[in-house]
Amino acid sequence: MNIIFRSDIAPDIEDIIEVYKSSEINRPVNDPGRIFKMYENSNLIVTAWDEKKLVGIARSLTDFCYCCYLSDLAVCKEYQKQGIGKKLIALTKEKIGSETMLLLLSAPSAMDYYPKTGFEKVNNGYIIKREK
Repeated sequence: MNIIFRSDIAPDIEDIIEVYKSSEINRPVNDPGRIFKMYENSNLIVTAWDEKKLVGIARSLTDFCYCCYLSDLAVCKEYQKQGIGKKLIALTKEKIGSETMLLLLSAPSAMDYYPKTGFEKVNNGYIIKREK
């Protein structure tokens, strides 16, 4: 298997939804219009492909000089534990540069994963949750 990583395209919404469903990430997969808006308004998308099949995605919002919010990291279930997620994070970090902080909100099930990829847990954050 030869996984190709790209940051020059935004995948089709249907392909993104399939990755989300397979990875079991909690996203509005029954609302393609909302997924479309999520990607239309993101400015850094790194993808992983097995030939023409999208198998992983990292979606971020960044200013490329101070901060970057890694909003989505998803890898198809059958492709997990092969380093694809780590590579998506590494490529995201490469694109934003060393001056830029990378931060994220973790799903409870991924809390043990992120320290293995170089993230450190922080306790000084706050959130106003979405209403829907």
